[in-house]
Amino acid sequence: MKRVAVLISGGGSNMVRLLESMAGDHPARAVLVGANDPNAGGLAKAAALGVDTFAVDHRPFERDRAAFEAELIRQLDAVQPDILALAGFMRILTPDFVRHYEGRMLNIHPSLLPKYPGLNTHARAIEAGDAEAGATVHEVTADLDAGPILGQARVPVLPGDTPGDLAARVLVQEHRLYPAVLRRFAAGDRGRLDL
Repeated sequence: MKRVAVLISGGGSNMVRLLESMAGDHPARAVLVGANDPNAGGLAKAAALGVDTFAVDHRPFERDRAAFEAELIRQLDAVQPDILALAGFMRILTPDFVRHYEGRMLNIHPSLLPKYPGLNTHARAIEAGDAEAGATVHEVTADLDAGPILGQARVPVLPGDTPGDLAARVLVQEHRLYPAVLRRFAAGDRGRLDL
């Protein structure tokens, strides 16, 4: 049984879907949820689902990312995770952190990578006149949003879409895609899944 830790920064809707999916014959179980904000709403949701939580507030560390990440690693490694899933974790991680969990760290990104790494993905897709948008689950590497793609889900960009409209439709697909990819990854399948 693989041990999964999840990192969040906010409400944790993707994290909740991941935790709910790890039941029955699933090859993994959630052992810990962490956040970089002690007030992240997802922490209470994880606790309500019976998963241990922690927070390492990034603000006191100011610009010392190495010290912030050292504390994250200390908390995470205490539970010996086989997989680390980023689910709306809004901190850019250093190459040293990524190396520590290399080959076992996943992230979900709200665009069809390699298009639109970084922020404001929905507005960028609309402004570009794209016919479709979506979400990507990928392995995390030292290059931002550039690791091997494990799965993608697509949605149409509709006439008159606002970034909020598009984000809502993409989020529905994120909630399908991330649990499906995690299940496959935990079972040793790194092949690509397209929904």
